[in-house]
This record gives sequence, structure tokens and C-alpha cells, in this order.
Amino acid sequence: MDNTVRTGTELLWSALGGDPALVDRVEFGGVSGLLPARLPVMDLARGAVAACSLAAVEHAGLPGPVRVDDGAVATAFVSERHLRVDGRAPVSFAPLSRFWRAADGWVRTHANYPHHKAALLAALGVPDTVEAVAAAIGERAAVEVETAVYAAGGLAVALRTPGEWAAGEQGREVAARPLFTRERLDEAPARGRTGPLRVLDLTRVIAGPVATRTLALLGADVLRIDFPGSPELPDQHADADVGKRTAALDLDRPSDRRTFDELLDSADVLVTGYRPGALDRFDLGRPGLVTARLSAWGDYGPWGGRRGFDSLVQVATGIAVTEGSAAEPGALPAQALDHGTGYLLAAAVLRSLTEQRAEGGSRLVRLALAQTGHWLTRTLPRYEPERYVTESRGPLGHLRHALSPVSYEGGPTGWSRPPGLAGADAPEWAGA
Repeated sequence: MDNTVRTGTELLWSALGGDPALVDRVEFGGVSGLLPARLPVMDLARGAVAACSLAAVEHAGLPGPVRVDDGAVATAFVSERHLRVDGRAPVSFAPLSRFWRAADGWVRTHANYPHHKAALLAALGVPDTVEAVAAAIGERAAVEVETAVYAAGGLAVALRTPGEWAAGEQGREVAARPLFTRERLDEAPARGRTGPLRVLDLTRVIAGPVATRTLALLGADVLRIDFPGSPELPDQHADADVGKRTAALDLDRPSDRRTFDELLDSADVLVTGYRPGALDRFDLGRPGLVTARLSAWGDYGPWGGRRGFDSLVQVATGIAVTEGSAAEPGALPAQALDHGTGYLLAAAVLRSLTEQRAEGGSRLVRLALAQTGHWLTRTLPRYEPERYVTESRGPLGHLRHALSPVSYEGGPTGWSRPPGLAGADAPEWAGA
């Protein structure tokens, strides 16, 4: 593959603070043309996986090479679609998790979890049927539905164009920040334990679990903690918790809190995926710990405390309009914000551990799905046909036509003449 394939990897590896020379260790290959979209989704997927793999070989002190197969990458980015449990395909979205027509546009809801479904129905004041929800949303403005459902503890987002998102306060906050942040918090020494890396996993759904299952693949002892009575959805657990151990602890119960604190005291890495502020009361900071915080919208701006999922971020940020239209919204070919952010999170943790080993210091990593979405739409090079067409005037009038793809140093930049009238030239060689 040519150098354009390296672009996403180089940009991401640079954002991670990695040695640029290590990018030469990456070998790209596999089937091309996967995850087709108007946005450069495959570049995001390929680059995120390559950056994670580079961070892994760097942390392990291995020489490489790193091999990135597009087929493996594309399959992993839709891993939930390939899952089978005793031959049964998984349930990706519940009936009430979908697009709905509002009075003035579109709304997308997420109601896979029982408590989110209950909040949606309560906000709308309707029974649990698709017809009732459709009728209630159809009578209201999209932003009105969004506001009411969020106020009730549910999840609904009004469709916005890219321009509307960019002009809004949360869009401006996202645009003003880097793809992710990595901070050194103090001068505490690295924990220096021997044995496998210990990762305490407090994440849900896709992005966080993708990161921690990747760390488990690389040899970490990953222990996922869920709150009793609120387990992960069964199919999501089957797909995302491979390689890990899972347990249930109620951190508001003193005995469970003591157990959790003991685990945290002996952990190397803590990964959280709950909305910003939700876990603050538990005092999760520890000297020498690498903490990674994942959120949907970022921990800033008016949406900083909101819950969110990949599908909703696509709708709010204008990606759904880009992939479809304002009249008929579309979606990315994968939940690429989730998966891409997951591999970036794992890469950021590994890079932080590598730097911590040399320099010490507690570390904090922060990522958000909305930031990954901004990077996908604003930073990665996109296919723009206008770059590859030209215009000319001639006997046929004003023409717009494609440039030739044949290009080399010292070669022609275009044709020497436009097309003439068919059959109007003399039957002789030019210059004869």
C-alpha cells in the first residue's frame, strides 16, 4: 500500500508522542475497499489498530514488524456482527433504539439498557410500543424530545448537520481540544510490580471494553467490575469481555468498597467509561496509577455530564447527515467511533506506561467519542473528487473532466489539447 495508507497511523502515533521512526515498522496489507463510507472510516480503523500495535511492541521492547491486515481490522470493527452464541446472532439494537421522525426532523434514541428504556418511555409518557413512541415523537420538535429524554435520564439526540454541530457550544468545545490528552499528574514512582499488568476495568458497551480486551490480549490481568443488578448486556459481554475476569461490587456497600479499594491499591491501570462525574465520589486516584477516562462528549461544555453512545454521537455531530442526508440520515459502516476510540485508549495506556517506566509519575488519559468523531471528519484526509478533475474550453464548449491517474516525476500534467468536434480533423498525422 502507498504512503496515503500511512497517514492515519502517522497522525495518531504523533498524537501519542511516539517516536516517528517506529512507523516504518508497520506493514500494511490485506483486502482493500473495506468499510466503505463517505468519511475515511477505514483510515481511522487502520491507523488506530496500527498505533495500538506500535505502542504494544514499544512497551514490550520488541523489534516488530507490526502487521496490519485490512481484513482483520474491518472484521474487528464489526466484531459484534460476527458474534454467534450457540449459533444465535446477537441483538445489536433494541426495538426502541433507532431513528424516529420528529415534527421538524429526526431523533435517534438509545434504549438497549432497561433503565434507559424506562426513562425514554417516562419522558414521552407512553406505553412500551414502537407505535406509541413514534406517535409521541412525531408530535414534538426534535430538540424538545432530546431535552425531555435527557432530563428523565434517558438518551435521545436530535439530528444536526455538521455546520449546526460546529456552531453549537459543545461542538466548539470539542473543536478547541486535541484528539485526546495524556497528563503526568505528579512525581510518584511507577508501581514497579512484577508479574502481569493489572487492569481494573470500569467500562461499559464497546469503546472501553475494546480497550481492555486488547490489554488482556497483550497479557494483562484484566478484572472488570460491574454494579450488582446492572450487568452488561449478555451479547455485549460475550463479545467484549473475552480474555477478562468479571465481578460485581456495590461501591456504596462498605464491605464491597473495601474490596474495591484493595484492588485499586494493587492495580497498575484503571479504565473508566461512565459519564463524567459519575464516579467522583469514590476517590479513585492513587499514586503511581495510570488512569484512563472515556466519555461520549468529553468532560467539558454543556454536554459534559451527558451519557452517550456511538450511534448518538454520529447523529449529534453531523456524521449521520454526511453519510446520508438531512432528509434521510445514514450511519457509518461500523460503530467506528467506539472501536477506534477503544484501540486509541489501549494505545494511550501503553504509551503512558512506557513513559512512566522511564520517568515515573501518576498518569491520566482522557478520550471522548465526540473527539474521535471530530478527528474523523476534520483531520483525516477525505476523498474529494474536486481535487482530481480539471476544466478546459474547446470546440465542445466548457468541459469538466477527470485528470489522468498516470503520474510520474517529469511526466505530463494533462493532455495537450481538448477534444474537438467528432470527425472534424483531417486524416493526417499532426505536423505532417
